Amino acid sequence: MLIVMKPDAQRSDIEKVLHVIETLGFRGHQLPGENRTAIGVTGNRGAIDPAHFENLPGVADAIRVTQPYKLISKDAKPEKSIVKVGNSTIGGPELAMIAGPCAIESREQLFTTAETVAKSGARFFRGGAYKPRTSPYAFQGMGEDGVKMLAEIREQFDLNIVTEAMDEHGVDAVEKYGDCIQIGARNMQNFSLLKYVGKTRKPVLLKRGLSATLDELLLAAEYIMAEGNYDVILCERGIRTFANHARNTIDLSIIPAVHRLTHLPVIVDPSHGTGHNYMVTPLARAGVAVGADGLIIEVHPCPEEALCDGAQALTPAQYLDLVNQVQAIHEVVSEPAPVFIEDQ
Repeated sequence: MLIVMKPDAQRSDIEKVLHVIETLGFRGHQLPGENRTAIGVTGNRGAIDPAHFENLPGVADAIRVTQPYKLISKDAKPEKSIVKVGNSTIGGPELAMIAGPCAIESREQLFTTAETVAKSGARFFRGGAYKPRTSPYAFQGMGEDGVKMLAEIREQFDLNIVTEAMDEHGVDAVEKYGDCIQIGARNMQNFSLLKYVGKTRKPVLLKRGLSATLDELLLAAEYIMAEGNYDVILCERGIRTFANHARNTIDLSIIPAVHRLTHLPVIVDPSHGTGHNYMVTPLARAGVAVGADGLIIEVHPCPEEALCDGAQALTPAQYLDLVNQVQAIHEVVSEPAPVFIEDQ
């Protein structure tokens, strides 16, 4: 159920509604909007009688929600969410650029890359300290030592840190040293991990699973929000199909679909989505053209020497060229559509 408050509802009115929800044994989720506040109700296993709320002061309407996801839908919040990450935002008018190496390999590699990312004007830096690898013998990352290095990057370059956590220990480390917790594709339906990050107060970047449908991605986001963390960013990073010309197949149709159904921002990862250096810039351009709120790009000073995913990493020069191209596209698609007046 969704409780829609009147535009002039007082704080005491909202507290009264939350108290009634708690008294009924459910959980209330306050979702402030531009013009009014909505309160989502979770924890109920059946329909709730709207009469519990209709006559409370400040309540405009009590709406039964038929969709499986309640908190991420536009019914709960018609206007788009802008997620604050460190000292910047994702989902606002600016195109969010998140860039850095796939894996943290050394201090020199990390700081050299950060210098390029800062030079590009990006506000976010990515780097993997905990790496989920298909082979148990592949480089697994530097762990907490790597996350601590990322904190140094933030201080020196004023970049906000986005990095992956694979378990509760990793979540605790990223919450301590980073600015945004990334949940990778392999963990999109690790429901216990989703609940755990839902209890944190760091923004969460949730990547689409290897073969996840749109509904599965949205319900994974709902898991996080149901625990009280409403700062969720979705990421399309390609899914497995019959194609063999690329590592994955980027499903750009999910971008407008997400914007139609939810208030959450969504970004595109053309690096993991393609697996090939020469494909990254074209797919980045396409992602921005269809309305992505940002990009997450892998950059390495020497891709041929990378310990992880070197084939899809851009050189610093290629990355700077990509930024110029996608910013130009973003300016075009963000401009208001021209109004044509027919001759009388």
